[in-house]
Amino acid sequence: MKTIVIGVIGADVHAVGNKIIEYVLKNEGYNVVNIGVLSPQEDFINAAVETNAQAILVSSLYGHGEIDCRGMRDKCIEAGIGDILLYVGGNIVVGKQDFDDVKRRFEEMGFNRIYPPGTPIEAILPTLKADLGE
Repeated sequence: MKTIVIGVIGADVHAVGNKIIEYVLKNEGYNVVNIGVLSPQEDFINAAVETNAQAILVSSLYGHGEIDCRGMRDKCIEAGIGDILLYVGGNIVVGKQDFDDVKRRFEEMGFNRIYPPGTPIEAILPTLKADLGE
């Protein structure tokens, strides 16, 4: 069974979407480690190391995800999980910005998959399964 760490990064307290993501992933047969809201990068990474997770899914709805996610891939490398899948989605930047630009910036930060606001978790499942080799 594949293990996925999920949570809401930074000073964000949007819990409803986090619970929906957990529910859907569990129903798909994943072992879900939900670190909850108000989570720093280190909590995601520590949970992934402790559970030998294959992916980290970062949610952010308050608009500061870009700031909160900077350096996360480097911290994963330092923790010995440099090749872990990093997904991010939600309202991850402040204001209306061209999503292609946003996506490029997150790719440059080392994220494998970047999803725009309003993307339902069900829409990413085929990509997640493929990325996890299922």
